[in-house]
Amino acid sequence: MNKNYYALIMAGGVGSRFWPVSRTEYPKQFIDFFGVGKTLIQSTYERFLKICLPENIFIVTNEIYSDLVKEQLPQLSPNQILAEPLLRNTAPCIAYGSLKIAELNPNATIVVAPSDHTIADIDGFVASIEQSLDAASKNDCLITLGIKPNRPDTGYGYIQHTDYVLNTDTDLHKVKTFTEKPNLDLAKSFLQSGDFLWNAGIFIWSAKTILSAFEKHLPDMYEIFNLGRSELNTENEKTFINNAYLQCTNISIDFGIMEKADNVYVLPSDFGWSDLGTWASIYEMAEKDYVGNAVIPSEQVIMFDSSNCMVNVPKDKLVILQGLHDYIVVENNNMLMICPRDEEQRVKEFVAEVKSRFGNKFI
Repeated sequence: MNKNYYALIMAGGVGSRFWPVSRTEYPKQFIDFFGVGKTLIQSTYERFLKICLPENIFIVTNEIYSDLVKEQLPQLSPNQILAEPLLRNTAPCIAYGSLKIAELNPNATIVVAPSDHTIADIDGFVASIEQSLDAASKNDCLITLGIKPNRPDTGYGYIQHTDYVLNTDTDLHKVKTFTEKPNLDLAKSFLQSGDFLWNAGIFIWSAKTILSAFEKHLPDMYEIFNLGRSELNTENEKTFINNAYLQCTNISIDFGIMEKADNVYVLPSDFGWSDLGTWASIYEMAEKDYVGNAVIPSEQVIMFDSSNCMVNVPKDKLVILQGLHDYIVVENNNMLMICPRDEEQRVKEFVAEVKSRFGNKFI
């Protein structure tokens, strides 16, 4: 295993679209949605153990979740948990993590990935990451993974690539454009063209290349973190980071760097990826009965004349459902939500209404 390969796992999101199961105090990355005995962040960590040495895997999270990370990944040292004092999107957390890793190993090559995705084909995932890490370690390039689309999904961003490849030894294509979530007609045209991929939000680069990109495209942010780089990996790190985040703008790595840089490449990939963005994605991946019901856990749920439902309730709850078709039924912490599957995009609206009526008690 290459000692210069590092992983930076982003685990700071709230996951409000999975309310009421995912809440601010216990978000989706710390939940076992499929009843397999592992949470999403635990599964992500285990995948990267196939690529990186254990001491080379770092978790960046909101400081309010540091204890949850320690609880679910007790094998991590304190220095492997990067606590963000504020939510500032992905660019600051990647700047923080990349500079911290670069101080430990200037020759590091880093894969950055969310903690809450699922991967069906682990071997395919590992092969794609290792190919990208190898290319990034030898070339001055920023790499992202693109998932080959099988439907005109409007919930994902898209990456358009050219036929130009980094070199003959790889399938890394030069990126032409990034497009945020398109409407259905545009998504259909993307699918038909054959040169668009879903944006998986997984990035690979050398520490030198990404820090150079920050210096060029986000110079103010680079300067904020670079001024205190000698404080990283010391007892002064927390104080420095708390001050640095107060000065950072809220911006994603996509907007801040990937859409501006001219050395961005994408690796077309197909390893059963899902970003688990909505209850629909859980339903799509879960095992279903003969009439399409996905029930997690299923021990004490009885369905009568019901089909194509997504049901997620506590293990000790006896639930009887009759006459429901194409519904989402979820309960957690004395909160129950029942809504049609085709209206699940309103979950954030529900959360906002609950917050306006009851404050943060149920959020």
